[in-house]
Amino acid sequence: METKQKTTLIQGSVAKGMLLFALPIFISNLFQQLYNAADSLIVGNFLGGEALAAVGSSGSLIFLLTGFVNGVSLGAGVVVARYFGAKDWDRMRRTIHTTVALGIAAGVALTVVGVILTPQILRWMGTPDSVLANSIAYFRMYFFGSIAVVMYNVGASILQSVGDSKSPMRYLIAASIINVILDLILVGWLRMGVGAAAFATIASQTVSAILAFAKLTRSKEEWAVHWNEVRFDALSLKAVVVQGLPSGIQNSVISIANVIVQSNINSFGAQAMAGCGAYSKVEGFAFLPVTCFSMALATFVSQNVGAGQPDRVRKGMKFGTLCSVLMAEIVGVGIYTLSPWLIGAFSREPDVIAFGVQQAHTAALFYCLLAFSHCCAGILRGLGRPVVPMMVMLMIWCALRITYITITLHFIRAISVVFWAYPLTWSISSVLFAWYILHCPIPQLGGGAPAVKA
Repeated sequence: METKQKTTLIQGSVAKGMLLFALPIFISNLFQQLYNAADSLIVGNFLGGEALAAVGSSGSLIFLLTGFVNGVSLGAGVVVARYFGAKDWDRMRRTIHTTVALGIAAGVALTVVGVILTPQILRWMGTPDSVLANSIAYFRMYFFGSIAVVMYNVGASILQSVGDSKSPMRYLIAASIINVILDLILVGWLRMGVGAAAFATIASQTVSAILAFAKLTRSKEEWAVHWNEVRFDALSLKAVVVQGLPSGIQNSVISIANVIVQSNINSFGAQAMAGCGAYSKVEGFAFLPVTCFSMALATFVSQNVGAGQPDRVRKGMKFGTLCSVLMAEIVGVGIYTLSPWLIGAFSREPDVIAFGVQQAHTAALFYCLLAFSHCCAGILRGLGRPVVPMMVMLMIWCALRITYITITLHFIRAISVVFWAYPLTWSISSVLFAWYILHCPIPQLGGGAPAVKA
């Protein structure tokens, strides 16, 4: 059964194979978003608006410090998938063990950097004094356990790259249940504060990381992890860096841009922070079809390029992108319509709800463009061209977005200026990606070790 699942991406119906692979990723991300939202829901309802602001504004800073590592993990997964499709088992095993070694080193470094720099970064972001103490407590606790977050992403990336998206789904479901239970006990019942909410997240992520590596170390398949083989292999490290570094840089620089955007939101006060933080949790549900199909496309394209099946690559590109765009827009219409009730679930304060609803009404109907851009980025990573999405997103989602906000806010002091930065830059990146995809040739590989190009 396991072997059959792993070959569906390079054999059989394109639609069936991609849907069977993407659906578990969708469910995984759904549960991950549910337990991310649980932090804010429980904190907002039990500890109040300022505590909600501290937790709700966490996404941009956490992604700043974890985004690079996660981007490299995604790139490594593309390399593993390409070797898997080409049936080059030796290079695949070396790449897997190099990726694990890289994850351990990155997790330790992230813990040290996150714990030390959290207060300074929060001050750079202009975090209000009324929120600062709670924010520091939340972030420091989170980064004390960040190695678990990194290692789960490494383990999940390896499993997904060989076609197993069901196991990470099971582990995230278990983690979600644990997180919600701990939140209710530590925050809702014992009232231990926002640091306890971060502890609940890290404890649940630790469980998911342990489960992922238990699967990898006990497996009898070619992709099994053996701890005595975990080391850096020069050729594999080069392939991972060439493929993963652009994605890591892209995530980090986008994160810096988002931190700058968040600092502009912070300048409008704690209620704006809480409202936009609540919206970010709701918006996370819009990312479900975006994330699941962009990840599925990267793996599908990479495996089929490695297997030398360009026709399946083209069919998969069209099917996956269409599904993601349609699903994202359906979710967007739902969020636009239901935003007063959705934001209201996080806080009963009218001003908090008003800020969140305003952001939802600005961005939600443009989720189709967000989905299209992410799908194109996933396709290009699968084709071995990760530098292209990196450059597009750095120029448009970072440089242009920050320039637009900085200049426009100087003349129009309104938070709607910040909100409109997102649909505007999604539109421009979609046009650039569409042009490039139409002119991008599909590599003719197969039957050997893949050449991953920058």
